[in-house]
Amino acid sequence: MTQATERHAWGPRGPRPRVTAVGTAVPPHPYPQEEITAALAATGTPADPGLLRTIHANAGVATRHLALPLEELTGLGDFTEANRVWLDTALDLGERALTGALRTAGVAPEEVDAVISTTVTGLAVPSLEARLVHRLGLRPDVTRVPLFGSGCAGGAVGLARLRDHLRAHPGGVAVLLAVELCSLTRQNDSSMASVIAGSLFGDGAAAVVAVGGDRADASPGPELVDSHSWLLPDTEDALGWGIGSHGFQIVLAPDVPALAGEHLPKAVHDLLGRHGLTPGGVGSWIVHGGGPKVLTAVERALGLPPHALELTRRSLAERGNLSSVSVLDILRRAMAAPPPPGTPGLVAAMGPGFAVELGLLRW
Repeated sequence: MTQATERHAWGPRGPRPRVTAVGTAVPPHPYPQEEITAALAATGTPADPGLLRTIHANAGVATRHLALPLEELTGLGDFTEANRVWLDTALDLGERALTGALRTAGVAPEEVDAVISTTVTGLAVPSLEARLVHRLGLRPDVTRVPLFGSGCAGGAVGLARLRDHLRAHPGGVAVLLAVELCSLTRQNDSSMASVIAGSLFGDGAAAVVAVGGDRADASPGPELVDSHSWLLPDTEDALGWGIGSHGFQIVLAPDVPALAGEHLPKAVHDLLGRHGLTPGGVGSWIVHGGGPKVLTAVERALGLPPHALELTRRSLAERGNLSSVSVLDILRRAMAAPPPPGTPGLVAAMGPGFAVELGLLRW
């Protein structure tokens, strides 16, 4: 079905793909923000520990889970070693998140018809989901879609691809797996981008189970109604990685909050307008905000009411910025206390490109 034929299709019009469960997993190394700050300050990078403490204190983060104990993390060697730790930890967390989500959904592993994986903090060939197929008991003929490069927008991109698959296979079951171990990308440099990243990012995994419209009637989660992407020209250097022998070097331009505030509203209005909706009618905001400045820019640009991004701020405070995992962690929190049936919900995340990725939900 084209976007044109879906216009003003908000009301009930037959079953759509639906999310049935979201599971998350975090590494067994939780640290309060103050302890992480002290450990990074002790490395002498950056040279001004007062600046580091100020940035960390203003990040809106209280606790983060890390892939390694702090003393091992700050002494981690080259990219080869970091990527080995990433792969071992990512497979463990991915297995835990996906097993938990399938159990909650009441779905056996052999019932899964498609698995989508997204990550941007490590490299694996075969990809993560390929390594987990037999480990989890998925069928050998399961459709696999590995994604890389969407960064913080990866969770929203993955939900859109779940919807695409299940629209084509309305009797099917599909799962999305996101794993990010941001701490393992740390660079021992004093750039402002690295200092800010070191104040925000944490580690974790999330898995989403969704079913096609033909088997969605008895499922309790939100419908996946529509999705929308908006890619800005000449913004490749705003957000992403500089990749080399050192591993992943964060690219984080100071104008990212301004880009979000300027361009997110058009993308949101374009998506909602296709269904006769406005931001004022959205009752559930599943927003990956990145950090406090981006959250403020999003609130102002969309004129959001107080507490609209409460779940986003709670996820940021308790787990840090989990890149592609964050928006799925926020979705999990929303599903624990859902709004009334029929309420519109909006998934929104920004990533490298500079890209805006959106998903429209119906609770």
